[in-house]
Amino acid sequence: PSDCRLPRPMRDYFIRRLLLVPVTLLGITMLVFTMTRLTPGGPLENAMLQAMSGAKGEAGKLGKESRGGLSPDQLLRLEEEYDFDKSIPRAYLNWLGVAGKETKRTRGKFDKEATSIEIQLPGSTEKVRVTRDGPRVSALEPVGTANITGWQARIESPESQKIRYARRMGMPADKVEEEFFWQAVIYQPRFEGLFQGYLGRSTNFGDPVSTLIAQRVPISLFYGVLTFIITYGVCVPLGVLKAIRHRTLLDSVTSVLVFLGYSIPSFVLGIFLLTFFAARWGWFPIAGFVSAEFDTLSLPGKIADLFQHAALPLVCYLVGAFAFLTMLVKNNLLDNLAADHVRTAMATGATHREAVFKHALRNSLIPVAATFGGVLTIFVGGNFLIEKVFDIDGMGLLVFNGLLTRDYPVVMGQVTVLALLLLIGNIVSDFLVALADPRVSYR
Repeated sequence: PSDCRLPRPMRDYFIRRLLLVPVTLLGITMLVFTMTRLTPGGPLENAMLQAMSGAKGEAGKLGKESRGGLSPDQLLRLEEEYDFDKSIPRAYLNWLGVAGKETKRTRGKFDKEATSIEIQLPGSTEKVRVTRDGPRVSALEPVGTANITGWQARIESPESQKIRYARRMGMPADKVEEEFFWQAVIYQPRFEGLFQGYLGRSTNFGDPVSTLIAQRVPISLFYGVLTFIITYGVCVPLGVLKAIRHRTLLDSVTSVLVFLGYSIPSFVLGIFLLTFFAARWGWFPIAGFVSAEFDTLSLPGKIADLFQHAALPLVCYLVGAFAFLTMLVKNNLLDNLAADHVRTAMATGATHREAVFKHALRNSLIPVAATFGGVLTIFVGGNFLIEKVFDIDGMGLLVFNGLLTRDYPVVMGQVTVLALLLLIGNIVSDFLVALADPRVSYR
């Protein structure tokens, strides 16, 4: 029916907000991507350290030690593997999937005076001939019956390689003593990135980031949904009850309890619960999301095992949110009970119960609706401290380990998911506020 439709100004407002989501998401990911490129350390440095640990016995020169025992050619190829040979804007376009990534890449060196070279295609015995005219490719031709469909070529000059090597080593280009040669690179461009639903491959695990996220989302979603249901199911009624029984023994006791829980950090509470209820008394499992024999249990046994493992982490998730939401509902309800329209209603014969539930409660829930948007990120974001304490392999621990190991594809994937949920959540919050408060008019 027509009376259920949103007013046109409000509808247009939400359409504009939705259209701004992709633009804002691009801005967030561009900023984080640039930060990952400028932050010291990363997958390239980790690979150099691993190579260094295996080359300590034979590294006789300082230059060789500083590059991890890798030859200049190996170091530049490793830089290309992680897309660090590209500028930040071009690498970001590759990550988005707007520019084609170089896949199945292989290369060959020109002799000093040669302008043509034959290179074997990766994964086959066929060859192609690359002819250069200075720093440009003048011809890419098959050798014999080779199929070169989809293949492209580019030329790397000795000077460009020297500049890249000097930048990576942190030294002036004129101080580089290594000799470089003209090289031909053949590759197949492939558009794979965010726009194609591909978030990259983890440099730590070697798996696609989307696979890692998909494996851990159900765990974080389980705790997020339970936390949301229990928090709102308990705190809203408790806040109303505290407002009705303001300054009574019930109000004082519940305030002490919720603020006591709020003052204890979740990971400290987790260590305490784990030490006594799991390790010392053995009432709950020590770690994990489920038991090792979970697959062999019956359905009731699986449910019991799941909630037995979830009990202690769930307590840690809940204690921090209880105080904020409970006091938010209570204080707003008290303010609305003192408002003129509520006092007028009571003066004209309305009971205290009617004043609370008919006149004051709806306005008191408006701030609660405004905070709803941030809840969506909890559904999949997790809490890395709680997951670390209880050894739960969720999203929070995944991104925490990604930051520690500089696993930038994992970090970028998590940032993209959380930023998208936060942007959508903010729109949902505005929509709920508009439903709860008829005075709100978005234009």
